[in-house]
This record gives sequence, structure tokens and C-alpha cells, in this order.
Amino acid sequence: MSTDAIYDIVMFYARAAGVKVENFHPHCLRATGATNALSNGADLGKMQDFLGHANIQTTRIYDKWKDDIVDSPTFKIKY
Repeated sequence: MSTDAIYDIVMFYARAAGVKVENFHPHCLRATGATNALSNGADLGKMQDFLGHANIQTTRIYDKWKDDIVDSPTFKIKY
């Protein structure tokens, strides 16, 4: 499956779910998943490997839960 096909599928379902797609991209799902995993105790080094980051500092960008967990949109998502 091409990256364009994946993009089209994700955007189709985002629109169907009522997501305002002006500022939404499929990468948002990756970022939300990474932030949620880290906030629930995932090991930073293992997340670095999972995400394919060469530098751990790139992975630290997703480690936002310490900032203000109550206001994080990641925790508004029901799984």
C-alpha cells in the first residue's frame, strides 16, 4: 500500500469521525500514540527504537506528559 493510499484512508476516516482536518495529518496519530505510551510508562529508549529515531532528543519531544497532564489532549482520547 502506498503512502498516498494510507494518507487518503486516514483522512477519510478522520473526516467521517468529525475531525477538523485543516490542522490534522496522519503523523498526529503517531505523535499521540508516542505521547500516550510514554505517559503510561513506556521506556524512552525502547520508544526511540520503535519510532526509528536516531537521536533520543527527537523522542523526548513526545515526552510531554510531565508538562501538564491534566490539559494534555492525549488524555482526552478514549480507547
